[in-house]
Amino acid sequence: MFPLIGLAVVFGMVFGGFALAGGHFEVIIEAAPMEFMMIFGAAIGAMIIANDMNGLKGVGGGLGQIMSGPKWNKKDYGDLLALLFQLTKLMKTKGIVALEQHIENPNDSPIFQKYPKLCKDHFVVDFICDTLRMMTMNLDDPHQVEDAMEKQIEKHHHEAMHPAHALQTMADGLPALGIVAAVLGIVKTMGAINEPPEILGLMIGKALVGTFLGVFLAYGIVGPMASRLNAVIEHDAQFYKIIRDVLVAHLHGNAAQVSVEIGRGSVPSSLQPSFAQLEEALAAAEA
Repeated sequence: MFPLIGLAVVFGMVFGGFALAGGHFEVIIEAAPMEFMMIFGAAIGAMIIANDMNGLKGVGGGLGQIMSGPKWNKKDYGDLLALLFQLTKLMKTKGIVALEQHIENPNDSPIFQKYPKLCKDHFVVDFICDTLRMMTMNLDDPHQVEDAMEKQIEKHHHEAMHPAHALQTMADGLPALGIVAAVLGIVKTMGAINEPPEILGLMIGKALVGTFLGVFLAYGIVGPMASRLNAVIEHDAQFYKIIRDVLVAHLHGNAAQVSVEIGRGSVPSSLQPSFAQLEEALAAAEA
């Protein structure tokens, strides 16, 4: 919703101000289609040159993230803490053998299947199960486990950030492509130098539309979209860091309740459940 509101404000302020200043839209309307084709078409082509198929698909998915916003809501953070609570408590009270059936077949695990949205995220499930699997293989040094988890998070985050970087690269190139379109317009104008001033003025105005579109697209649309996507990805990345914090706290010998409380402290403030809300969620999970 907010990206759409922002786009409406950008268009309204720019073109509304132009109209109030006495500007005429005829030149822009007439020149915009060809200028847009040259500028944005070249930007798309450059993106295709710079990325492979997976990267381009990622950009497409990133556009959906821009509109939908962060993936995880307050309930999801509570569900994650409840899931980790059950797994760490099971490991502490009944041992590794009782835990193995859940981490080896999470699709059949009654604990995991309580949280279908979490199970749809393969990284969440694999991250939890792989880490617990390492623990069952006697890798119980908290520092080694934390280091291994940090590397996995860093790798996942690096890959997730690719669409935002691709959009930012496009935004960086659009003003220069606008200049290219404008220069071509001037070249066309110079080829008609014998025309009367009113014709030359119209042609120069059309050429300058290219510069306008390049800068407008870069700083009014594509650049902000890249920033928005970057913020969404950074926000969602915190979800995975909570998994790290809880499992490392568990390895330090803390009770399951204490471990998830440590994880609760890492939840973004706007989505953080209170102590009482977490208590209620954990009680419901055990019921």
